[in-house]
Amino acid sequence: MHISKKKNKFAVVFNVELRKLKRMMTNADKELVFSESVKAGKRIYYFDVKQSRNGDKYVAITESKKIVSGPEDNPQISYEKHKVFLYKEDFEKFTNALNKAIDVATNGVPPTEETETADEAEPVEPVDTNIDIQF
Repeated sequence: MHISKKKNKFAVVFNVELRKLKRMMTNADKELVFSESVKAGKRIYYFDVKQSRNGDKYVAITESKKIVSGPEDNPQISYEKHKVFLYKEDFEKFTNALNKAIDVATNGVPPTEETETADEAEPVEPVDTNIDIQF
């Protein structure tokens, strides 16, 4: 904190404001390409596609939860936020795991290791690659 005296009045300048300004400038470097939101009760999920300065796109998933505290006549409202950043090299692994988790949640039956390894170990029948093309 920096305090300066000017015409018998104290002006307080907080470094916090400077940090906020720097953070805003840094966030401006990340261009928003697409945004979709999903409202679910007291929560909102944001799915944002952003582009970094080097041109790579990534997904930022934000969960925002409304928190109401204090007395009913004067409630204080705040928001709790959690973020997940998903980069392109992880898209396939992430969607596979998410789909598997949703499948288990929907069907109620988790896959067993035996089922997964048995599926992977099944022999693959050879495919006839002899294609006769005439022009």
